[in-house]
Amino acid sequence: MPIDPQAFRSARYRPETRLLTLGERFFDPVVPADFPETRLRFRNDRAARQIGLEALGDEAWASHFGRFVPLPRTLPQPLALRYHGHQFRQYNPEIGDGRGFTFAQMRDDRDRLMDLGTKGSGQTPWSRFGDGRLTLKGGVREILATEMLEALNVPTSRTLSLIETGEELQRGDEPSPTRSAVLVRLNHSHVRIGSFQRLAYERDEAGLRTLVGYTLRNLYDEDSDDPVRLLDLVVGRAARLAARYMAAGFVHGVLNSDNINVTGESFDYGPWRFAPTWDPAFTAAYFDHQGLYAFGRQPEAIHWDVMQLAIALRQIAESEPLVAALDQFGPRYQPEVTQAILWRLGVRPRDPDTDRDLVQATERALRTTGVGIDRFFFDAFGGDLPETYAEPWAEVRTALASYEPRKDRSHAYWSGEPCSMLIDEVEAIWAPIAEHDDWTLLNAKVAAIRAMGEALAE
Repeated sequence: MPIDPQAFRSARYRPETRLLTLGERFFDPVVPADFPETRLRFRNDRAARQIGLEALGDEAWASHFGRFVPLPRTLPQPLALRYHGHQFRQYNPEIGDGRGFTFAQMRDDRDRLMDLGTKGSGQTPWSRFGDGRLTLKGGVREILATEMLEALNVPTSRTLSLIETGEELQRGDEPSPTRSAVLVRLNHSHVRIGSFQRLAYERDEAGLRTLVGYTLRNLYDEDSDDPVRLLDLVVGRAARLAARYMAAGFVHGVLNSDNINVTGESFDYGPWRFAPTWDPAFTAAYFDHQGLYAFGRQPEAIHWDVMQLAIALRQIAESEPLVAALDQFGPRYQPEVTQAILWRLGVRPRDPDTDRDLVQATERALRTTGVGIDRFFFDAFGGDLPETYAEPWAEVRTALASYEPRKDRSHAYWSGEPCSMLIDEVEAIWAPIAEHDDWTLLNAKVAAIRAMGEALAE
């Protein structure tokens, strides 16, 4: 029974159980870890309001999102999803939800089917040798990534909750022992490209058809079982995601096929970074020695992942229409990246050729001058590039002058400095938490990011 039944009377709370219709071969029921404590560190009431959970008191919140007492009328127990995937282009058939699970499903205020998924909630059959835990620092980093991407118009999961769990963890990539946490994300599906790859690997044609139908009906609102139609939709969403990563200056770090979901919504943030300058070779993961997922290679990487979906679907569809759908990635990416950069420039589109010329000139100037990405877009917003931008910015300034602003600069954000999220600031935000349990900088940064989002939003 829920601790706080009054909190679920909102008409916005619309629980679902659609995941159960897939059947038992798609997931494993699991038991969450029994943590020594549950200290609420972050709750996203803005996201909670969109799914009707904002009225939960802190005690009930910790019970549902730290102890995982089931929410009313949705999944009766946590489910660890089964999937495979290519990790740095090497196929791995031994992965799945190893430190997380899907805890609940519900509709949001846009009538989308949403999942509540976890990170750090304990071991599952897919944990292998992992402890199923999340470091508190990893949770803080995910808050910062999701808040920043949401503000920059990137389709992303949102961090709904972060609860410290009172355990000490040993990690090789940060000072140990370190503090532990469990995170809950709100996401438009955790069905991954790797979910289809697993079924193809196991020659499970019936399972592939079931998952195609589930995805089209529940995630795309289409009454169809057509795998070619699904690939076509995923190609469009994936192209949009790649384009918006570029406009945001964001590097995901691990664009494996198990980290790309079929709704084109970014999620699962590990070694992410925001690029300080427009450097195509900039990488986020210290172990990405070949630059496979470097800033400038992200569209290629996401296209490659979508290709793996096409290969999986080949078991239940003809090659020719699948190839034709896959070949649309490039033609869809180009207008998407143009639109995304114009959005960040704060100007309204004119015509495809003129818009493309402006975007290409902007990218050239950013790359050759080394001007900070966030600095430039802050200064150029609305189309009035300051005279301090000398050569080689003349082409950009001239082109921008002919564009209409999509929004004025009256918001208080424009009277200050650009909001960035570079690695040094991430470390500076974490340091007082680690040393003094001082969350002031994190809370202030979240507020600053949301102010930027308000200034940029339509």
